[in-house]
Amino acid sequence: MALYTMRELLADAQARGYGVGFFNAVNLEMIRACVEAAEQLRSPIILGTAEALLPVAPFEWIVPPMLEAARRAKVPVAVHLDHTYRFETLMQALRAGFGSIMYDGSRESHENNIEHSAQIARVAHAMGVGLECELGSVSGLTDEAGHEDAMVYTDPAEAADFLERTGADFLAVSIGTQHGVYKAKPRLDIPRLKAIRAAVDAPLVLHGGSGLSDEDFRETIAGGIAKVNVFTDVILAGRRALCENPEASYPDGVSLAREAMTRAVAEKLRLFGSAGRA
Repeated sequence: MALYTMRELLADAQARGYGVGFFNAVNLEMIRACVEAAEQLRSPIILGTAEALLPVAPFEWIVPPMLEAARRAKVPVAVHLDHTYRFETLMQALRAGFGSIMYDGSRESHENNIEHSAQIARVAHAMGVGLECELGSVSGLTDEAGHEDAMVYTDPAEAADFLERTGADFLAVSIGTQHGVYKAKPRLDIPRLKAIRAAVDAPLVLHGGSGLSDEDFRETIAGGIAKVNVFTDVILAGRRALCENPEASYPDGVSLAREAMTRAVAEKLRLFGSAGRA
């Protein structure tokens, strides 16, 4: 099957009221787990990596197998670059063949976020690539100095102006989620999400999907989310499989971890309502 773009997958998800899962991968086993789960459930899926993961899985090692897996998959697969802060990294992704990229300007002032996002949108669109940007700030990630991002909720009144001025194709929103492991039960602002959805037409993205309840996922997708990002839940599933089988050989451990991650991805795809949509 041909490589799809995130724009194609999210247009269908938004029109038909389901969510598409986005899963970062740091090795071949994670790529395989995601694709196998999607094929089992006949679900579209989005694979990717992020700037913070490149020291673990550099572009030259992770991107070729990711693109090849997407092209060979029996279901629609898009390849996307997640949280990225440097123009050089974004250009690497554009040259490598990613169908979409995310520029995260949430650590900048509002006006600088708009200015830089608009500049990157012009380059991305000239190369036929979609752009995701973040308005507000989803907490949990840390910068190079070790400072954790503060949570800044997305202002619905700013959403339409932000998209118009930047030209971004997809909008990542902050409604109470956070990246990584939750320290307390999240309290999501669903009315805020619905107000954002009413203000803009662009597909909305939920970051920090790991650790949310089944009901949280149902409410956010019903409230207008078209793309749900998940990473931590998948790697924790792989880690548990290894910890529960400490005597397993390395090859057996790899297989056990992959099988656990496949189950974790499949669970999310069912929750998002994307099973059977391919």
